[in-house]
Amino acid sequence: MSDLAERLDDLGLRATGAGLDDLIALATKERWSPVQLLERVVDLDEKDRVRRSLERRFSDSHLGRFKPMIDYDWAWPTKIDRELVEHSLGGGYLAAARNIVLAAPQGLGKTMIAQNLAHQAVLMGHSVLFVTAAQLLLDLGSQESSRALDRRLKHYAKISLLVLDEVGYLAFDNRNADLLFQVVSRRYEKKSLVLTTNLAFSDWPTVFPNATCATALIDRVIHHADVIAIEGESYRLREAKEHAGRRAPSPRDDGVPKNKKK
Repeated sequence: MSDLAERLDDLGLRATGAGLDDLIALATKERWSPVQLLERVVDLDEKDRVRRSLERRFSDSHLGRFKPMIDYDWAWPTKIDRELVEHSLGGGYLAAARNIVLAAPQGLGKTMIAQNLAHQAVLMGHSVLFVTAAQLLLDLGSQESSRALDRRLKHYAKISLLVLDEVGYLAFDNRNADLLFQVVSRRYEKKSLVLTTNLAFSDWPTVFPNATCATALIDRVIHHADVIAIEGESYRLREAKEHAGRRAPSPRDDGVPKNKKK
């Protein structure tokens, strides 16, 4: 039986090989026909492949831990299109190769929403990569030859959903602006992009080398895009204030018993 299990594993029937003893015992007890046994083998390994595929996509996405949308405080922002956010979580934009841009100051949950969009895409069977703009540009800039750079650009171009976080937090030099433009251009009208930024589009020239560069990039990002602008005060700042309030010391005791008559 151990030899048979190894051979099944070599054929890619890992679930059947791993549970072979139990499978044979159950088939004998239930007096399955050969067809019933084969159906169970196919069922076991189909489910196992779906599970392993999902695990691999989650691992490749680099999502890590994040808060689910059920924890999002919709009442906190002064402006947010909740209907559009929830519609986007349905994943319809992926089939149409549309982009989603989340524009908001820090602390209003744009990264959290982007992570949930990525998570839903993984569950739907898409390949996903969540990466900050700084990480992407560091990777591309470290390539030692034009051939190696082209391979990395193709890698970023073929992923079903690329989530690019924190665009606009750091200023771009000409080299990095060109690399970012190449990534966006290779995905243009082919694959979806989710992008988060703390800047209004009118402010992009402040972090790009020149206005022409910023305009060309914006044009390709928003041509087929839903732009979700979020306004309000920082949620993290509110939490910090609440936490500080809970930890505030009580008024100092003056040493006079409360029940002592004056």
